Amino acid sequence: MFSTWLSHFMQQDSSVLVFMNVFLQQLGLPLPSVPTMILAASRASDWQSIALMLVAATLASLLADCLWYQAGRRFGYRVLSLLCKLSINPSSCVNQTEARFSKWGVWSLIFGKFIPGFSTVAPPVAGALGMRRSSFFIASAIGAALWSGFALLAGYALQRHIAIALELMSQHGIHLALLGLALIALVIAWKLVMKYRFERIASMHHVDAQEMRLALAGPRPPHIIDLRSASLIEQTGSIAHAHRTDYDAISASLNDVDKDYPIITICACPQDAGAVQVAHSLQKLGYRNAHPLLGGFDTWKIMAADDASLLRIPPHPDAILNQT
Repeated sequence: MFSTWLSHFMQQDSSVLVFMNVFLQQLGLPLPSVPTMILAASRASDWQSIALMLVAATLASLLADCLWYQAGRRFGYRVLSLLCKLSINPSSCVNQTEARFSKWGVWSLIFGKFIPGFSTVAPPVAGALGMRRSSFFIASAIGAALWSGFALLAGYALQRHIAIALELMSQHGIHLALLGLALIALVIAWKLVMKYRFERIASMHHVDAQEMRLALAGPRPPHIIDLRSASLIEQTGSIAHAHRTDYDAISASLNDVDKDYPIITICACPQDAGAVQVAHSLQKLGYRNAHPLLGGFDTWKIMAADDASLLRIPPHPDAILNQT
């Protein structure tokens, strides 16, 4: 009964279903759209239907991306704070996305759709970093077409196999549904464990602005690790006396630093996620006085308002990702 209704719905309203599913998923809702596109394509009778679904999926993805891009352009990294609070695992929400985007540029938008968790966060990062609208629109459209095209072609090519799977569902629907729910529960449980692990790590001591001022004026000014991307530093300014380091090269940058020397990690990510992770890793390596700065770069900017020498503002703080 269910398989008959599903088959009829896929044949009559496939483009509408694909559009709504892709749009909501690209907005950030936990609604997997690739299985929907594959299943819808498996019920298509001709290439015209596939083309309509391709247009629907591309437009839906592009519309959601443009909304997030505009939000990032207007509100900057504050919109990423909202995204990462909604994320089950905020520890990898912004820092990895920003690093990939800064390294790959427009290519991250073209192929980012194939990376789970990246496609929703990349558009606001592009807006926050000032990527040109025309470049963003073209790259996002190409990426959406490639991503949805692969899913739709897979569904169309595997029509016979999917039909067999649907028949098995009609015969053993309850057991398969229970199995599917069990798998979903395992995935959610694993992500909740990761979230709990991050929150436990994030409960470590954070250095606040007052402590930071006292430390900078003291006899042992801390070794400051700036975890922001090079592009973001170029746009917003560099922290005085800080050491710019990539996430995968932290320990190599501390060869001349004693294990008991104070270290402060700073990032521009929500919940200080990147700074917390790095400080925790350094503590495990024996750097007992490694701590994140509470509020990250936002706190440093407040401090720099009282002492301009703390932040070197670039002479032309224009957008730095205006490649065509």
